[in-house]
Amino acid sequence: MNEQVFQKVALRYRAIFLSVDKLQQTDNYQPTAYVMAFVTRLRENGYCMSEELLHALSKASANQLADITTLVNEALGVNLNWMPLVKGWDVPTGETFADHVITLLANVFGEEAGFKGTTLPCGHLIPEGTFPLERYNGCPFCGTPFHTANFVYHGQGSKLKELRLFNMDDMEKVFLSLLTSPAPLDATQLDSLKLLLTVMALPDGVSIPMKETCMVVVKSLIDKGEGDKATALLTTPADILRYLWYEKTGLVQVIEPKYLVERARKAHAHHWLPADKSEEAAEQKRQELKLKYGRKMCRTVAVWLNSVPMSAQRAAENMNPKRNMWVQMIHALRLGEYSRKKGFERLAEILDVFYTEQYVTWMGRLDVAQRNNDAEETLAMLQQRPGMFARCLFATMLRFGKDDTLKAFDSVVDLLPARLVLSLGNAAEAYFDVERERLARPITGGTVRLEPNKLLVLYSEDERKAMAKAVNDLYANTMRRRFAQKTTASKTIYIDSALYDIPVSIGDRSATIQDTACALQGTRFHVEGDAVRLFMQWGKDLPAQHLDMDLSCRIALTDGRVTECAYYNLVAPGAKHSGDIRSIPDKVGTAEYIELTLSELEASGAKYVTFACNAYSNGTLSPNLVVGWMNSAYPMKISEQTGVAYDPSTVQHMVRISEANLSKGLVFGVLDVAAREIYWLEMPFMGQIAANADLKSVEALLQHLKEKLSIGQLLDLKREAQQLTLVDDKEVADKAYTYEWALNPAKVSALLFI
Repeated sequence: MNEQVFQKVALRYRAIFLSVDKLQQTDNYQPTAYVMAFVTRLRENGYCMSEELLHALSKASANQLADITTLVNEALGVNLNWMPLVKGWDVPTGETFADHVITLLANVFGEEAGFKGTTLPCGHLIPEGTFPLERYNGCPFCGTPFHTANFVYHGQGSKLKELRLFNMDDMEKVFLSLLTSPAPLDATQLDSLKLLLTVMALPDGVSIPMKETCMVVVKSLIDKGEGDKATALLTTPADILRYLWYEKTGLVQVIEPKYLVERARKAHAHHWLPADKSEEAAEQKRQELKLKYGRKMCRTVAVWLNSVPMSAQRAAENMNPKRNMWVQMIHALRLGEYSRKKGFERLAEILDVFYTEQYVTWMGRLDVAQRNNDAEETLAMLQQRPGMFARCLFATMLRFGKDDTLKAFDSVVDLLPARLVLSLGNAAEAYFDVERERLARPITGGTVRLEPNKLLVLYSEDERKAMAKAVNDLYANTMRRRFAQKTTASKTIYIDSALYDIPVSIGDRSATIQDTACALQGTRFHVEGDAVRLFMQWGKDLPAQHLDMDLSCRIALTDGRVTECAYYNLVAPGAKHSGDIRSIPDKVGTAEYIELTLSELEASGAKYVTFACNAYSNGTLSPNLVVGWMNSAYPMKISEQTGVAYDPSTVQHMVRISEANLSKGLVFGVLDVAAREIYWLEMPFMGQIAANADLKSVEALLQHLKEKLSIGQLLDLKREAQQLTLVDDKEVADKAYTYEWALNPAKVSALLFI
């Protein structure tokens, strides 16, 4: 069990875990037959290995290597069904809308009305002269597959991905980096942390700066029956409420229960199902949110609240924003009963102050100062809470002036986490542009476009640009100052050129899981050949059923026109779709593809191609649905007999939808046709077709990612501040920052832990 967990986590960092001592590696390497067979299997899947890993394999058993091969195959989906609806789908079937209409009429009126044709296993009659049935693996009318494939292609990739050696020391470093990350963990990191918490003990005295990470750790301690150990991690009532909410809903941010009920109703309201079905979903969510706790949990929470290191007045003030929820929690957890017991005197005091409202809220006093337009009092109060100051900095600048606001903020900026300072620099240019819409991603899924602040029109363009520049100067100077204060023995530094194309992941967390590599959102992938093949696979481990997921792309032309390649338009200039599947076979899932030919896209005047997947029949995207794209300098095959077109060795990037995903659709990449680059990004959207993925929002997100500080630029600030010499050879550098280093987002985030 332990080794399986370590292998899963290691593969996400492009590594293989072996319990060996790296210092005892020797040059005396004699590969066995089973090692050579293992190397061959990895190469077929697009992997090579470092020399260090190759030598370490001599100490692995044949069973170990067989287990690793199985795990790699599982991560890449090698053993799943990759057969699409159409055989040899690179040659269009010629099906038309008229074929669907005629088939519909034939199935309504039957052979009695003179329709002749073939009745398929699904029961549909396909009239003569409509769909060319010899080209299909299932029903072209209802999208039900009749066959599955048990093979995929191998070895067509033109670029092998190197795997490194991970041992126990490396795994402990990864574990610690996840626990101490100063930035919120994305879905992949969070899943890795949960896996590691099941097999590794929490290090003594570890400091966990992120509240969201802390909730996962507390849940792990509770599951192990060690709830009292979580007392040191929950230092405010808000922390305790956050955990209770996380345990109940899986969400790390507390939102009103009534919103979740409404969200459940919308998520399950299929467009053709009766209304009572969505009401059933809403009622199920209501039942899930009912507060019922056993005595053991009640006592644990009483101990936590009794131990918070703050005065009763501060604790009550901390509880005030969620007062109604706290009233329910106090009752459900029997905290009043525990407050009367010996040893819980502080709990009694907190509850007494909370119920009698013997406290004044900071937010209330701030609101009064703002309504009175009292700049001095407002800025003085914001200085008391630097985090809140940072979050409302831009609006405060517009309301009370740039100079006074930034002077007040500069006096407390060093008290803030670097990630928060960095996010200000990333957001400034877009915020102060009166023509730009901004994007927000609520925790419940989807993407919201925000209108510019109305106060922006009160300032001239030059004044707005000056505000953005002032914020950028402030954060750049702050980062230089922090790097300069951090002592280092290094004299030289190597910065991989690829790091200048990867933005620092602040504010754009990935909600999908990357099982075969960890790339930061906004990473640019170069297209090697003339074709990009999108793929989607869904239905793994699920019984046969109607489950309609759709793969699509939107092609934006330079003249402003937009076209789609999707189930309703299988052929577009430069794009071909493999056919619309609406039902899944038993356990092994099914697949759809889209082939993009760059030369044809260029000839048609395409500017961007946006990759999207969405749920048509289901409320949200199916858990474990996998999307990504393949790319190779060499031509990639498509089977004429089955239509299978998947080759793990050509996969450039792939992601898996997590259980917690609440979105109806997901934009997962954008191809810049002229630059021949693909931006990996995530933009959830709520809609059943590709057209619902708003192009303006996609371009806004793309522009936002381009403007963000890159990892390379951040390292340049470090180099300047610490007076390091830049060298071109990573082998001679005192400190080398490579692309492989950036595969661990937690390590990148550690740069901000200053």
